[in-house]
Amino acid sequence: MELRTLRYFVAVAEELHFGRAATRLHMSQPPLSRAIKRLETEIGAPLFVRSPVGVTLTPVGAVLLDEARALLDQADRVRVRVSAAAGVAAITVGILGDGTDPGTARLAAAYRRSHPGIDIRVRDTDLTDPTCGLRAGLVDVALTRAPFDETALTVRELRTDPVGVVLRADDPLARRSRLRLADLDERRWFQFPQGTDPIWQSYWNGGEPREGPVVRVVQECLQAVLWNGTVGLAPLGHDLPAELAVVPLTDMAPSRVVAVWNEDDTNPLICSFTDIATAAYRH
Repeated sequence: MELRTLRYFVAVAEELHFGRAATRLHMSQPPLSRAIKRLETEIGAPLFVRSPVGVTLTPVGAVLLDEARALLDQADRVRVRVSAAAGVAAITVGILGDGTDPGTARLAAAYRRSHPGIDIRVRDTDLTDPTCGLRAGLVDVALTRAPFDETALTVRELRTDPVGVVLRADDPLARRSRLRLADLDERRWFQFPQGTDPIWQSYWNGGEPREGPVVRVVQECLQAVLWNGTVGLAPLGHDLPAELAVVPLTDMAPSRVVAVWNEDDTNPLICSFTDIATAAYRH
C-alpha cells in the first residue's frame, strides 16, 4: 500500500463522500475513485458501501481507517525528524478544522511574501487533537481553537468567535433567534473518542456531561445532525448545508482561535510565524 493511497482512503473515510474528499485533496473525483477501487482490489474486500448521497465504512474499512491513521502519523513523524536532522529550512503547521478561514489565507500569503525561501508544510488534523500533533512532534506550530490543556505550551490568541448550536433546519429550536445552553439539556450531543483532551471535550459540551455519538471530523458532526438530530456547537460565520441551521447561544463563552507551540521551542521561524498570524487574523 502506498502512503498516498492511504491518504486518499482516509480523506474519503472522514468526509464520507467522494466529491468532498476530492475537493479536500485538490484533485478530481474519477482518479480518486479509481485509487480506492485499486486499494479494495489489493485488500480483497470492499472498504465502503456506496449510495447516491455518500458512503459508509464497511467493517473492513473501519479497521483500515484506524491502521491508516497510525501509519500516516508515523510517516509524518519520520519526515519531521529527518528534516530536522538535515537542517532543512522548513516549518510544519498543524491546522484544525476549517482551513478556509480568511485569516488562514491572509497568513499564508503574508508568510510567503516575508519568507520566500521557507518550505511550509501543512498537516490537517481532526477534532480529536486540539494541538494538531504538537505534543507528538508532528508539527512546529498549530492554528487551532482553545481551550485545551496548555501544559508546557505557549498559546497566543488570534481572534474570538461567537458560538452557536447547529440544528436541523426543520428543528423547532431552529426558528429561535437566540438560545441558551439550558434549552438543549434533553438533547444528544457530539462526543469525541476516549482519550481526547477533557478540557476540549467539556467546552464543546457546554461544560456539562453529555451523551451522544462519537465523531472525529466536521463532516461526521454535520451528518449526525442531519440523520439523527444530534446537536453540537460550532463557531458562527461558517457556511452550512441548506438542511442545517445555526442559532447563536447567549451564555456560551466565545471560541478562541489561537496559535500554539511548545514553550521550549526557540525556532525563530515560529516567532515570525506567530507575529504574522497575529496581524493576519485581526485584519
